[in-house]
Amino acid sequence: MTTASTEPRMPVLFIGHGSPMNAIEENTWTQGFRSLARQLPRPKAILSISAHWFLPGTHVTGNEHPPTIHDFGGFPRALYEMQYPARGSVELANRVVGLLGASRASVQHDWGLDHGTWTVLHHLRPEADVPVVQLSIDARLAPSEHFALGRALAGLRDEGVLVMGSGNVTHNLRHAFTSMRSGDTTTPAWAERFDQDVARALEQRDGAFLARVIETDAGRMSHPSIDHYLPLLYAAGAAGDSGTVRFPVSGFDLGSLSMRSVLYS
Repeated sequence: MTTASTEPRMPVLFIGHGSPMNAIEENTWTQGFRSLARQLPRPKAILSISAHWFLPGTHVTGNEHPPTIHDFGGFPRALYEMQYPARGSVELANRVVGLLGASRASVQHDWGLDHGTWTVLHHLRPEADVPVVQLSIDARLAPSEHFALGRALAGLRDEGVLVMGSGNVTHNLRHAFTSMRSGDTTTPAWAERFDQDVARALEQRDGAFLARVIETDAGRMSHPSIDHYLPLLYAAGAAGDSGTVRFPVSGFDLGSLSMRSVLYS
């Protein structure tokens, strides 16, 4: 990747990925993903920030042929047999390290495309015809620091790179599984409130609010672990303060799991 480019400016995307089963099921969410795909220009490459590469450190995949990682258990064989054979991009990996700084980011070769990435790209780019690189989420950093890292990636938009965060705006799996077992999929007030507060802050480009709202009572209920919220901060940071914000997919799965997706253009 070079800093000067004639590539069209890419949008920025956050996608609520939900269950791995969305890779193979036909439902409201997968229909929404495919509809979203038709709204996206073809990127030169994709940089994905997935909730499922959450560890101490900021790393970027440098594999020329990143493996499809089946990082889940207890699902049908058909899901484990799925492959997403997109190429990687050493060039993009090195560019990301350059933007973030070699003192805080490094290229790694022991990861690939986890299900936060490939289960949605299966619908967005079904031909796996665009190089894909993943960026890890450093579990040691504060939310505001993740937002700042997203800001540092903003220039990729002008180099033909689609920056994509993949997580969920609300992600309390204990509540979701309890709802599934009981059959009561009523959306609780805390999930509705957090989802709406976040949507409003996204529209207002209020990065400070997005960084601190996770510490509210609704935030702690929505995210017993912060991993699925942080990809949204990377997308919001990379999007900057201009352009439009749309929510091409919204609603709740299993009562409390927000499937909201965010498209910045």
